[in-house]
Amino acid sequence: MQVEELRDLVIKVLEDMKAKDITVIDVRGKTSITDIMVIASGTSDRHVKSIAETVAFQAKCAGEAPLGLEGVEEGEWALVDLNGVVVHIMLPKVRDFYQLERLWSMDIPCADKIAEPL
Repeated sequence: MQVEELRDLVIKVLEDMKAKDITVIDVRGKTSITDIMVIASGTSDRHVKSIAETVAFQAKCAGEAPLGLEGVEEGEWALVDLNGVVVHIMLPKVRDFYQLERLWSMDIPCADKIAEPL
């Protein structure tokens, strides 16, 4: 499955599960960890758990078994690692605290373009 197809599958599951504030960030060229990060909010710890488990299950059914599923027990921040797509599902207060969208949307200069210290 291509990364764009997997991204679309994840978004569909998130929408079907009534996840809130779904954000997709293309991180190719910023990290070698993954190509796409998807961030969404759940309305309660139970909702976060359910969304994460459903994303993992549907990806597995589509032939993309998750590499990892973290944080499901606590339910404040769950991560589903699908290799080319990493999915973060968080409670709104946790999402607001960590601000992953801001972190991954920043343009970081290449090492050879960083100014010399004064």
